[in-house]
Amino acid sequence: MNYELKNADRSAEKVSTWAGLKGLLKLVEQERKTLLLALCAILINAFLNLLGPLLIGYTIDHYIMEKNFKGVPLYAGILLGLYMIAFIASYFQTKLMGGVGQRIIFELRNSIFGKIQQLPLAFFNANKAGDLISRVNNDTDKLSQFFSQSLMQFVGTIVMMIGSGIFLLVIHPELGLATLVPALFILVFTKVISPWVKYRNKRNLESTGAMSGEIQESLNNFKVIIAFNRRDYFREKFEQANTDNYNTAIRSGMANMLFMPVFGLFSSIAQLVVLAFGIYLIIQGNFTVGLLVSYLAYATNFYNPLRQLAALWTSLQVALAGWERITQILALQNNLLTLSAGTAENDDHSPVLEFRNVHFGYPGGYEILHHINFSLEAGKTYALVGPTGGGKTTTAAMMARLYDPLEGEVLLDGKDIRTYTDEERTAKIGYILQDPFLFSGTVKENMLYHNNLYAGFTDEQFKVVLEKAKLEGLLTTFDQGLETPVTSSGDSLSIGQKQLIAFMRAVLRKPKILILDEATANIDTITEQLLGQILDNLAQDTTQVIIAHRLNTIENADEIFFINSGEVVRAGSFSEAVSRLMEGKRSS
Repeated sequence: MNYELKNADRSAEKVSTWAGLKGLLKLVEQERKTLLLALCAILINAFLNLLGPLLIGYTIDHYIMEKNFKGVPLYAGILLGLYMIAFIASYFQTKLMGGVGQRIIFELRNSIFGKIQQLPLAFFNANKAGDLISRVNNDTDKLSQFFSQSLMQFVGTIVMMIGSGIFLLVIHPELGLATLVPALFILVFTKVISPWVKYRNKRNLESTGAMSGEIQESLNNFKVIIAFNRRDYFREKFEQANTDNYNTAIRSGMANMLFMPVFGLFSSIAQLVVLAFGIYLIIQGNFTVGLLVSYLAYATNFYNPLRQLAALWTSLQVALAGWERITQILALQNNLLTLSAGTAENDDHSPVLEFRNVHFGYPGGYEILHHINFSLEAGKTYALVGPTGGGKTTTAAMMARLYDPLEGEVLLDGKDIRTYTDEERTAKIGYILQDPFLFSGTVKENMLYHNNLYAGFTDEQFKVVLEKAKLEGLLTTFDQGLETPVTSSGDSLSIGQKQLIAFMRAVLRKPKILILDEATANIDTITEQLLGQILDNLAQDTTQVIIAHRLNTIENADEIFFINSGEVVRAGSFSEAVSRLMEGKRSS
């Protein structure tokens, strides 16, 4: 499965505005009660505002034109009461929808983050973290704004327009039809231009995500930038991303603002039609001044919401663009599925790990491993050697099931590794990465991450555990021992210290297979010797898989595999492995 989240392509299949809106409305299915209350408030607000022009026209015809001003204060008071009730209803609706928007964004962000956690390593290799962060933060915020601010305004403007249209047609059908003709042109214009506006907004969201990715990459690699004095390179990269974001923002802004002047133009045309036709009807004796005033008010109530609808329509297009980017993540499925939930062990004679006719290649690339067959016995130490790019780390990653083979199968304790749950597999296999990741907290918390064996242990109890595992000597490298603070970036620790924590974290899980991917690359010689002693004291049935470039690390391995050009072969003796390694480097 290709997990790359593609950018917008105008030639790609488009999702209609209506289909996208139906997808958005599914997000509020659990908010039906609140939405119903908000809708009632909207209907009350719209009905009371629609009564206003009718009462004003009646007051003009029956009191002002008759020069009988006694009834004017009464109707003015009625209008004031109606508008106050409408104001309260509008406030109530706004308060309700504000809560809806926040709850939706809360649930949506949880859903996106939960989905991201379910996806395999291939997904993160194919997508920049900055763009994913933008989808979680920026795109969901656009949806929140739509639901909290725009959705009910959108419904309210529709209700106001329909009500005003009905009043226009009921008061005078011919004049009503003439008044509504410009609205047809607005409808056609909106239908034609909306896909383009949505595309422009989606491009802007994508460029925002790309810029976020460039910023994160620069900050994560700032030490390298300084060391190589390549501020200019990352400055140029950021300037390019920023320029693209600026250009897409300008284009999306122009597209979004296009609705407002067009809607305003046709609104003015409609008012001119009402004024001209209405004066003509008054001259003919078929209309009154009060009705003309009411009619102008209803025409305004019909077309002013259209102007608001222009801004709301833009908000909808932005929300739809964000929703389309979000659904790209929510629609992804993890292709590393558990085939069955078996936990039974095979007999003692089965290899602890076995590759059978394994083929593998990354999505969109060439095949890296071809027809791989080998097995690992319990309690032995294996070394994987080969030139850079030969496939050592990929092979180790498949041992831990970070990837599945394209063909063939990987067996763990005689069973397909895909039949183990994540919990079962990670309990059996420990993996120490070349560049370990630490979490914010303390050294102890990082050592016990996702390790239920020692949950609830006090520091004293845990120190006893470390003594039995012969790990207590490593704590002297940390200023405050187990309570030494650790940041997520790990900048408070040296690379060697980070690898020590990762090493102890893996050993304490007591795995059947321990994979060390350059785990001692940044550790001094004395500490490396100490780690070697600890490895020697592991359980007798623990299988070690070591990837290392330093030859002294693999010298005492029981068996050495040479990996290069998609093949895994037994190297035989240590000297043969060195010879193969030198030949591989020369050929590469």
